[in-house]
Amino acid sequence: MRLAVLDVGSNTVHLLIVDAYAGAAPVPAMSQKYELRLAEQLKNDGALTRSSVKSLISVLRECNAYVKDHACDELLAFATSAIRESKNADSILAKIKRETGIELQVLTGQHEAALTFLAVRRWFGWSSGQLLVADIGGGSFEVAYGADEHPVLAQTTPLGAGRLTREFFSGEVPSSDEIKLLRKHIKRTLEEDFSELKNLDFDHAVATSKTFRQLARIGGAAPSSEGHRVQRELTLKTLNTWVPKISEMTFAQRAQLPGVSTGRAEQLVAGAIVAQEAMEFLGLTVLEVCPWALREGLILRRLDWFPDDA
Repeated sequence: MRLAVLDVGSNTVHLLIVDAYAGAAPVPAMSQKYELRLAEQLKNDGALTRSSVKSLISVLRECNAYVKDHACDELLAFATSAIRESKNADSILAKIKRETGIELQVLTGQHEAALTFLAVRRWFGWSSGQLLVADIGGGSFEVAYGADEHPVLAQTTPLGAGRLTREFFSGEVPSSDEIKLLRKHIKRTLEEDFSELKNLDFDHAVATSKTFRQLARIGGAAPSSEGHRVQRELTLKTLNTWVPKISEMTFAQRAQLPGVSTGRAEQLVAGAIVAQEAMEFLGLTVLEVCPWALREGLILRRLDWFPDDA
C-alpha cells in the first residue's frame, strides 16, 4: 500500500510518501519539504495572514500533484500547532478543503505525543522497557512516558524552538539578559506543566525531532548519510559545552555547523536551551535519538486500524 503523509507544521510542510504494509516497517519512496514558517505569520489577533494561507494552498496543490504522480492509495494529512492555535483555523481548514480537496486533521499536542511515542516504541521494541520520549517542535515541546504502545502520560507545553526565538530574542545573537529570561521562563513552565513527569523511573530515554537530531550531530553523532540504524545520542555534557558557543554565533555561522540547515539556524539556540533545561529537569544525562517520530506514528496507527487495506 502506498501512503502519502502530509504534515503541516509550524516551520515546514512535509510530504512523505511511503510503501507501508501491516507488520512491516514503512519504506520511504519520496520526501518533499516546503519552508513556510506558518507560526511566524500569526497576526497580533492570533489569525494567520491571508498571504500565508495563499502560500499554504499553493504548496498543498503541488503536494496533491506529487500524490497523484506517485499513485498513492491514500493521503493522511494533519496539522500541528500553527494551525491549531490560529484564531481563523476553521475558515482556513474549510478553504483548504474547498480549494484543494485535502481535509486536514488538526492534532492536539497530546495526540502528537502519543503518536510519536508509538513510533518510538515500534522502533526500539519491547526490550526498551519503560520509555520516556521527548520531542521539540517549532511551536511546542512534548514528553510522553509508558511501558506499552500508548503512553500513560503525554504532556505538551508551548516551548517550541521557533516560538521562543520570536518571543525572547531580538537579534541574531541573543543578549545574556535575553537568555536569562528565556531560561527562567522554561524552568517555570516545566515546573508548572511537567511536574507529573519529574522523578519517574524509566529504562530508556529517547529524543525525536529535527532539533534534537541537529544537536546530536553538532555533538559528533553520525551524519544522516550513514543511515537510520546507526545509534545516535545527545548528552547533557554536549549541550553544556555547545549552548554557550552557539549563543554567540550569527545565523550564518550556525548554518555552517554539521547537520544545521539555513532555515533552522535561527531557532537553534532556543531549541538547545529547551533541550538543556528539559534534560536537567527530568534528570537525564543522555538521550538516544530515534529516526521515527510523528509521521511514522500516524502511518503505523493507520495500519493498525485497517490492516486488511494494506
